[in-house]
Amino acid sequence: MDTVKIKSNLVNMIAHRGLSGLERENTFPAFVAAGNRNYFGIETDVRKTKDGKFIIIHDNNIDRVSLGELKTNVEENDFSSVENIVLPDLDGSRSRRDIKIPLLTDYIKICKKYCKKCVLELKDSFSEEDIKAIIKKISGEQYLENVIFISFVWENCITVRKLLPQNDVQWLTWDEITDGVIKSLYENKIDLDVAYKALTKELTNKLHSYKIKVNCWTCDDKDDAEKLVQMGVDFITTNILEGQRG
Repeated sequence: MDTVKIKSNLVNMIAHRGLSGLERENTFPAFVAAGNRNYFGIETDVRKTKDGKFIIIHDNNIDRVSLGELKTNVEENDFSSVENIVLPDLDGSRSRRDIKIPLLTDYIKICKKYCKKCVLELKDSFSEEDIKAIIKKISGEQYLENVIFISFVWENCITVRKLLPQNDVQWLTWDEITDGVIKSLYENKIDLDVAYKALTKELTNKLHSYKIKVNCWTCDDKDDAEKLVQMGVDFITTNILEGQRG
């Protein structure tokens, strides 16, 4: 199995949780697989463990990615409770030792190695001190200027915008994009990351008229993705599609 190729023209393709259509999401292999292909950026999710480690995982427990075998809540336990767990491959096998939960810095190092943009989702609500600590970790890898911060939590977006005026920040939503939402995005210099089926050509043009960049998630259908390209979106976040220029 391989990625599904689309003509992406000027649209930037983002690998969702790494190349999660081919590898276990948010793991070392998923990030490396995306790094070796034609993606603009690699999206992932960051959470904080009880002992203050920033780790890469979408859910607040490892039940789903362990196929129901483990119920560990990562936010209520130290990193040591999950760092040596080998997750199952997509076929359920456990023959590979590299399918593990990475630290934030592991993810940053892989993106840096392959010259990919980091698209970092701040899960749940983070305090300003937590966001400062995340920024410090990324700065330590000398890759901060290559990070796009995204979050469903508006307050996270506002905090990042205040702390990092030069970085792109995108607000995640599946809600209707009203004039009031567009006004708030414009006034706070925050871009949009929206469920792709909510987009129209008219809405994309309107957002662009306010200098708001448009990312959309999570599109795995080739025909739908090519329609999004024609709409003029700036980014497409996907599990399996891979862009080709021309």
